[in-house]
This record gives sequence, structure tokens and C-alpha cells, in this order.
Amino acid sequence: MIPQIIGQAKEHPSLIPLFIFIGAGGTGAALYVLRLALFNPDVSWDRENNPEPWNKLGPNDQYKFYSVNVDYSKLKKEGPDF
Repeated sequence: MIPQIIGQAKEHPSLIPLFIFIGAGGTGAALYVLRLALFNPDVSWDRENNPEPWNKLGPNDQYKFYSVNVDYSKLKKEGPDF
């Protein structure tokens, strides 16, 4: 498949930006899914030792990818301990 893409890029140089952007988009999507699978508190890989990982999050743990107006280091805990 790679030799075919290289051959098409040599015949039609205007396709090179298309290949670059599609490759970058696919790589970014794969990395984001990997981040969600490894670092999201909703995903539990070890149910025996840690059945509810979302209960161990502190109020200043940032698990969102991007937060506009919230400074997580200044938040205080409002609820009870479970």
C-alpha cells in the first residue's frame, strides 16, 4: 500500500498535501483514543483491585482534555468521602 501511495504521489504531486493531512488526522484520532483508553477515569482495566476508579479522583484532578475557564488547582472538595 505504501509503494502505491508513493507512486501516486510521484504521478500527481498535488495529492501530497491530501496524504499528509489524512495521515495526521488518523494519527491524531488514534492517539486520542489511546489517551481515553488509558487515562479516562470511566475506564476500569483492573476490576478486582480498583472496581470504581472514579471515586479516587480528587477535586483538583483534571481528566478533561481541555478546560476553558476552570483552574483545577484551586478547586476544593464539596462532597463526602466514599
